Amino acid sequence: MADSQQQAFAGCGAAGAEALLARMGAALGGLLPSGGAVALAWDDALLGRGEWAAAGADDPLRTAVRGLLDGASLPPALGHLPHAYWCEEGTGIALLAAPPMPVPDPQRQAWLAAARMLAGTTLARLRQDGRLAGLEQAGRLQAALLEIAGLAAGDLDVRRLLRRFHGILHALMGVDACRVVDYDAEGDRLRVLYSGPDGAGEPADPERWMACDEAGDPALLAVLHGAGEPGGGWTGVPLRRAGAVCGVVMVRRDDGVSLAPVRDGLAAAAEQLHGAMDRCRAHQQLRQHVQRRTRELERVNGSLQEEIQERRRAEMLHAALFRISELAMSCGSQEQFHAELHGVIGGLLDARNFYIALVNEQRDGLDFVYSVDEFNRVWASRPFSDGLTEYTIRTGQPLLVTRDQINRLVAEGKVRQFGAESQCWLGVPLFDDHEVVGAIAVQSYDPDARFTQYDQRLLAFVARSIGNSLNRQRDRNRLLQAHAELERRVAERTRELGQVNQKLLAQIGERMRVEQRMTYLATHDVLTGLPNRMHLLEKLERAIEQALLGSGPEFALLFLDLDRFKWINDSIGHAAGDQMLVEVAQRLVGMLRSEDVVARLGGDEFALLVRCEGAGVEAAMEVGRRLLRALEQSMWVQGRELFPSGSIGIALWSPHYASGAELLRDADAAMYRAKGMGQDRCVVFDAAMREQSLRSLELEADLRRAINNNDFVPFYQPIVSLVDGRVIGHEALLRWQHEGRGLLLPGEFIGLGEESGLIEQVDWLMYEQVVRDLADSTAGYLSVNVSPRHFRSPEFAARLFGLLDAAGAPAERLRVEITEEALLDAAPRTLRALHHLRERGVLVQLDDFGTGYSALSYLHRFPISALKIDRSFVAGLHAHAGKSTQALVEGVVSLARTLGIQTIGEGIEEQRQWHTLLEMGCDYGQGYLLGYPVPRQTMLQQAPGGSKAR
Repeated sequence: MADSQQQAFAGCGAAGAEALLARMGAALGGLLPSGGAVALAWDDALLGRGEWAAAGADDPLRTAVRGLLDGASLPPALGHLPHAYWCEEGTGIALLAAPPMPVPDPQRQAWLAAARMLAGTTLARLRQDGRLAGLEQAGRLQAALLEIAGLAAGDLDVRRLLRRFHGILHALMGVDACRVVDYDAEGDRLRVLYSGPDGAGEPADPERWMACDEAGDPALLAVLHGAGEPGGGWTGVPLRRAGAVCGVVMVRRDDGVSLAPVRDGLAAAAEQLHGAMDRCRAHQQLRQHVQRRTRELERVNGSLQEEIQERRRAEMLHAALFRISELAMSCGSQEQFHAELHGVIGGLLDARNFYIALVNEQRDGLDFVYSVDEFNRVWASRPFSDGLTEYTIRTGQPLLVTRDQINRLVAEGKVRQFGAESQCWLGVPLFDDHEVVGAIAVQSYDPDARFTQYDQRLLAFVARSIGNSLNRQRDRNRLLQAHAELERRVAERTRELGQVNQKLLAQIGERMRVEQRMTYLATHDVLTGLPNRMHLLEKLERAIEQALLGSGPEFALLFLDLDRFKWINDSIGHAAGDQMLVEVAQRLVGMLRSEDVVARLGGDEFALLVRCEGAGVEAAMEVGRRLLRALEQSMWVQGRELFPSGSIGIALWSPHYASGAELLRDADAAMYRAKGMGQDRCVVFDAAMREQSLRSLELEADLRRAINNNDFVPFYQPIVSLVDGRVIGHEALLRWQHEGRGLLLPGEFIGLGEESGLIEQVDWLMYEQVVRDLADSTAGYLSVNVSPRHFRSPEFAARLFGLLDAAGAPAERLRVEITEEALLDAAPRTLRALHHLRERGVLVQLDDFGTGYSALSYLHRFPISALKIDRSFVAGLHAHAGKSTQALVEGVVSLARTLGIQTIGEGIEEQRQWHTLLEMGCDYGQGYLLGYPVPRQTMLQQAPGGSKAR
């Protein structure tokens, strides 16, 4: 029978089908002449497409019958008996006989009718047998699937489950070799879970993953990647999870019979296996999780039990510690305390044999203050020796030893045994702060009664409280003794205090007088005897409070500052100045009423609190004018007649004042306004002045912020030669790049900077920038203006040289411009500083010459290299009656030329001024005609020495 036929009859058995067809062929052959051959072909829904030929049939006969089934015609030369038809079951049948000789037509028709009937009957029998065989095979397959599905219910691991699965396939399909592979598509790797013949083998390491290429099995890879039949007799089906391949089952029979016809059954079995493996793995994971969780719960339960026991022991221990602390304060005697203490320890451990040993006061032995023992009734005091108690005190550590350990210590000479021999001994030291003061010990004479490490820790912990309690008990007894001694001494001291009390009363009276004097001195000026600033502020606060309540009169505060008082101190001495202040104070007090207040605030400043009932400002101004007239009268001080004067600022009270300090502030501001208006006058503070003060405060805050942000920039105005217009240098002019008001000139903030003391910081910021620009430029000099206050600092020159060195700028190209005021103020110090600058090559120019004192002696004493003729003289050269100005300028130029000093004319704005100065012999000039001040970038782009003034 052909292979296709064998596949068709795989369900009913190939041998039975072959015998049935042979009988049919013999019957049909018997109806033909001897030597005839018969062939049969069919196409059936159950049996499939097949053919059969009797023995002796040649290949052309087989080919012809297959063509006949497909509707092909036969060659007429052949003596065939063809017949093809479709029966009612939908089966196509083709019959073909090849007799050795022609067959008559009647016999031919009879043979065809018999062949048709016999072929139909035979195929019907084959279909029936196939259905029966299929049902039997389906039953066996169903039973096998149920058995596979039931494997997961048993207590099997995956390996044993796969061996059972192999056995089931062997019984069902005759499978000899079986392989089960797990596949990881994401990592393209696999592991062989099972591989063996006859259901008995398994891989050496089923947990080992390997790359697919490493497996080296083409049949396995063909099934895994869906590349067709595996070959080598193997039949395989993939395992899928969520539509993706997750494994392979491969089977093979050793007898060479193909298992491809039962692929569907194998696929069903593999699917059941996959589910069983998943359930088995889930059961194993669940069982492992349950076991792991059980172990965790057992461990947690053990920990909880230990914690419960530990808490119970802790509660007992805390109760014992509380009882020990309570005993220290409640027991009337030490004997009672020791006995109660023994009872507390006995509740924690075996304390049938217990004693307390303390170091004696001489610290040369032990006193056994309490002991209870089965063999030793009395423990006598003893000097320090080699006992276990002394050993514990010396080491300062708890000691737990058994009989054998005690014997070893004795043999080593470390301890010596006293009294009965104990089988187990436990002792812990007692501490007072960090010093060992004794020990407590328990011991056992029973070999079966042993102390543990837990007992040692427990007793050591309790010993800390015992040591403190012993100290408190001992301190309590000492306190009782000290109390009795104190009562005796108190009575004795009381008598002594009665005697001392009389002396103290006298001292208290003297101290009160001293305190009154100190209070007076704290609120009054020592020189004039007038109230001071603190006293005045108290009076102001009281006056403001009464005025706000409507119970006090209106009042004003006058702030008086003497004019030119510094000249008096500097010219005739501070003693004369003090005498003048006393005289002024007397005049002020004599001018006012008794309810008014005159106070000295310090220096030459006075403040007067006066009433202004009804008249208000006029009354305050009248008081101020009277005070100024009184000051104008001459006074004699140290043989000299002086005519003092002052400036007065007045602040009239109004409800917007919340404190005396605000009144004092506004009166002070009005006084400065009076000085600015020419001195010797009174000025009343008004809203405009307040706004000016606020603006000054805001400007000062802006100035401080600008210093932190370095908002100051230099502008450079060229200095040119009047002969040829060549630029020889620049003067650095200060500008403030204000954050809100734009570029500000020095006149808008220099006064505030001088008054607040911030101008020095501004100057140094300017100097740093100028020095950096000096290092960046190539020729010409840069000059900076130096305030007189800089020369009061001895570090000025050194600090300036530090800037030059840090920037790498040449000192010989830097010039400083000073005013005549700097030469007057601290002349010796200024002279030293200028010489120091000259030694390093920094030249000095005298600015605004002719506007100050113009002392010619300064030109000889100080190293001046150039004079700058003030712009006021240059502007007056061609004014009406300007001949005197021309003569003065000519004299200055002539004097400078004689002394070898260069001259620079400032403020040149007209061509005739240029020519006039040139004719007089002036060397250089500066002004808007010659060049405006420009920013640093513009200056750096110019080439000094080559550019010409316009």
